[in-house]
Amino acid sequence: MQGIIEYSHHLMKKSLSPGDLAIDATCGNGNDTLVLSKLVGEKGAVLAFDIQPQAIKTTKERLAQKNRENVSLLLDSHANLKEHLDEDASIGGAIFNLGYLPRSDKTIITRGETTIEALQTILEHLKVRGIVALVVYHGHEGGQSEKEQLLQFVEHLDQKHFEVLRYEYINQKNNPPFVISIRKIKHQ
Repeated sequence: MQGIIEYSHHLMKKSLSPGDLAIDATCGNGNDTLVLSKLVGEKGAVLAFDIQPQAIKTTKERLAQKNRENVSLLLDSHANLKEHLDEDASIGGAIFNLGYLPRSDKTIITRGETTIEALQTILEHLKVRGIVALVVYHGHEGGQSEKEQLLQFVEHLDQKHFEVLRYEYINQKNNPPFVISIRKIKHQ
């Protein structure tokens, strides 16, 4: 079995090809950003978002250590993704790590409304067979609300256009995180 983060990275490996555009909607400490950067290669590009300067700084340092130069770091909400995309952009894959930035202010969290807004933009621009992986941490203040909003949204995606999967541990205590994966199977 694969752990939650390992599984989300597995999904990105299945979704992304060299030259693709990838989205890291919550760059945090840069771990997912680095994975995406390697998967899309030098001819690809990654847009990495975070609202916290600390996250942008940490991610920039992590990328510099690995000589990765195909990432645009954006100190902005992922809800504003549309403003950073060309109208005809094609996204190969996207990843979200929801909740709060580890080892930081736990009151600064992702919210269902902004996550869904970003997700709608991504799904509109996602290539056929492209995947979005959402790692849902919900054991913190505000996490349960975001989880419920997201589940309601993804459960109503048209099955003619999207496949939606939930990957989770069911015997762990303390609200373990889980992955929602969305694969586009047909343009709307």
